[in-house]
Amino acid sequence: MTRLFERVFVTGGAGYCGSRLVPQLLRSGYKVTVYDVMYFGCEFLPKDDPNLTVVQGDIRDRAKLAAAVAGHDAFLSLACISNDASFELDERLSTSVNLEAFEPMVLTAKNAGVKRFIYASSSSVYGVSDQPEVTEDHPLVPLTLYNKYKGMCEPLLNRHLDDGFTGVTFRPATVCGYAPRQRLDLSVNILTNHAVNKNRITVFGGSQLRPNLHIQDYVDAVEMFLEAPAEKIQGEIFNVGYQNLSLMQIAELVRKVVLEEYPERGDLEIVTTPSDDLRSYHINSGKIARALGFQPRRTIEDAVRELCVAFRENRLPNSFDDDSYFNVKRLQRLKAA
Repeated sequence: MTRLFERVFVTGGAGYCGSRLVPQLLRSGYKVTVYDVMYFGCEFLPKDDPNLTVVQGDIRDRAKLAAAVAGHDAFLSLACISNDASFELDERLSTSVNLEAFEPMVLTAKNAGVKRFIYASSSSVYGVSDQPEVTEDHPLVPLTLYNKYKGMCEPLLNRHLDDGFTGVTFRPATVCGYAPRQRLDLSVNILTNHAVNKNRITVFGGSQLRPNLHIQDYVDAVEMFLEAPAEKIQGEIFNVGYQNLSLMQIAELVRKVVLEEYPERGDLEIVTTPSDDLRSYHINSGKIARALGFQPRRTIEDAVRELCVAFRENRLPNSFDDDSYFNVKRLQRLKAA
């Protein structure tokens, strides 16, 4: 598809999804600015690429944000305090970053001449639902501040849209797979880490239904939102997910793939423990397929396999002790505020 924009601004571009998205946008010919507070560093970004600019900045710093975003056509809003961490971290941090900074950021982008704003919300806004197919018009039942604020920001974007400023919200499922800035605190990635490095899979709960999305499909969806005709996405909300499985089904898949990748293991034990994380929902991603022709192509098995390769090649050392893989642990150590 032809590029509609030249210069793309990515908040949170040094995060898990950003670290796989940014190199792809550069390969596609975009000039990219990453704006990130750098809790996890940025040495994994392709900083030798002349089309990449990296700015260490906080989205709450309106003056710095305004200076950095000037001259950009498109804005990707990925930055947030993630992983439902508000109970374990200072509540003010989640509130100020995930909610209070959002509308000023939208206005800063619009005032800078940005033409398209793409907001990464979350399918966790649905909380708990026994509906067999949760579509975008399902009531939001947030269980934590993270998913409450994600949902509250969606209408804040839409109130500022007009003919010169296109906005779209997507609600990705739980992302899985390998990225240069790896996370090992997401369900598929957690279970794979346990299987490969502890030879046992610990499942917290097991019956909760979770939608999943391979990180490459996440990245492809974002690039598609950059290329889609404005009239097809203006003010819209799209679920983006693929396989809806229970945590126990995910564990069984992980065991199958890891034993294929490491046949010498013989077997892997699956152990269940109680969980206080009750999020359970089955999302329907039919709307994005109908409206934009987008369908995820990569499976949980693909994600587990590429993680196995990364472990085997020692790209993910100290996978239980290094806090760079765990959002909450790193933010706690840094005393992020």
